[in-house]
Amino acid sequence: MATALSAMVLGAGGIGHAVVTQLSSIGRVDPFRDMKNRPHGGQGMNVLLVGTDGRDKITPAERAKYHLGGAPCHCTDTIMIIHVSADRSRVSVVSLPRDSLAEVPARTDPATGTLRAAHPIKINAAYAEGGPGLTVRTVEQMTHVKINHYLEVDFTSFMKTVDVLGGVDICSARPLKDSYTGLDLPVGTTRLDGGEALQYVRSRHLDAASDLGRMQRQQRFLASLIARATSSGVLLHPVRFRDVAATIFDSVRADKGFGTDEMLALGQAMRGFTPSSSEFTSVPLERTNYAVGGLGSTVKWDTVKAAKLFGALRADQPIAAQKPELPNSTRVDVPPEQIRVQVVNGTATIGLATRAANELHATGFLSSVAPAVPGRAVSPHVQRTVIEYDPRWNRSVKSVAAALPGAELRPVANLGGTLRVTAGPDFTSVTPVRADEPAADAFTAVKGDEVVCR
Repeated sequence: MATALSAMVLGAGGIGHAVVTQLSSIGRVDPFRDMKNRPHGGQGMNVLLVGTDGRDKITPAERAKYHLGGAPCHCTDTIMIIHVSADRSRVSVVSLPRDSLAEVPARTDPATGTLRAAHPIKINAAYAEGGPGLTVRTVEQMTHVKINHYLEVDFTSFMKTVDVLGGVDICSARPLKDSYTGLDLPVGTTRLDGGEALQYVRSRHLDAASDLGRMQRQQRFLASLIARATSSGVLLHPVRFRDVAATIFDSVRADKGFGTDEMLALGQAMRGFTPSSSEFTSVPLERTNYAVGGLGSTVKWDTVKAAKLFGALRADQPIAAQKPELPNSTRVDVPPEQIRVQVVNGTATIGLATRAANELHATGFLSSVAPAVPGRAVSPHVQRTVIEYDPRWNRSVKSVAAALPGAELRPVANLGGTLRVTAGPDFTSVTPVRADEPAADAFTAVKGDEVVCR
């Protein structure tokens, strides 16, 4: 899903002839035919990048190895809007959840010639119902963002392109296992080949985040792919780039207007592109399990936050806010912004709890000093800092423990979602931490260099 745009536009400027030679093999579609009442165009370029379920093109051995059983759904497995700024200095990637509640516009059925009324649908089913054209129209209607170009990649193209690049590095703060896709990654950095990379971007049973977590992993993969392509020298090596281009163009489909001139001009402008030039987010959501008759469970967008996000794309503005640097920060699994912590003083040092709570807040935790309870004795003195946590929040406590290295962990049944920290005499300062994955329930954007392996 990620390979087509990044490799084509990043490499085209340096080795234009290789692109021109391979361009003739690219599949063409016309998603903009007969489209009317489209949004006004803004600054920059918007590309709708879709990944289709193309498992029918994969060999039986690969289907068994990478858990690709079942019939293809003939739908869009992944949908992203990629905005390239007018000055070609920035790329903004917005993921659209495939189960998003959408309304396809009224249209004339090409098979029967009859008018079909607008009706609700999951956004990924628009492709099965009306192909690329209906997909583009539905996305434009929901976002009011004019789509300039269309790119479509299937499973086969994805796997082959990762392999021809020599694999892509992925980092994880915890083991990742998904029995549905066969993914099994250890803690740390792992170089994935094409099949393993497909398992990684398709996995949605790793945690409760489901498709939202999967979109974040797809964004991280795209950032890592960009880092791999720009640092490996493949874009400046004629023979290697020719192989990459041949692999991509073998199964990518694009609109008729995305031709040689557009590709070469864009590639020339983006020769200095790096992961820090990219930014990633997902559409903000109001409901993640919104039941609709005839469709089942869908996800419903937060209309206010989504309007703000797509307004930024139309205005050619960055979507990632400037964030304060956290020197020597430790990468954690659960974002500190999602964790509530109450701090009490376990020593005779006046103000220690307040200082610890302030430092935890500075690194992102929702921290506070525990209020005094009438009739309850002051917290007993402790020999070292203690973190009390409900065993049901065993992932959150790891983020707090990373911020307070050396603290004692004490599980407390039924404590609830707020962790309790008793600051001991060993407390000196909080170690800054940053999330391995951005929060999925807010309009939060990250830059590519924040999510690649360091």
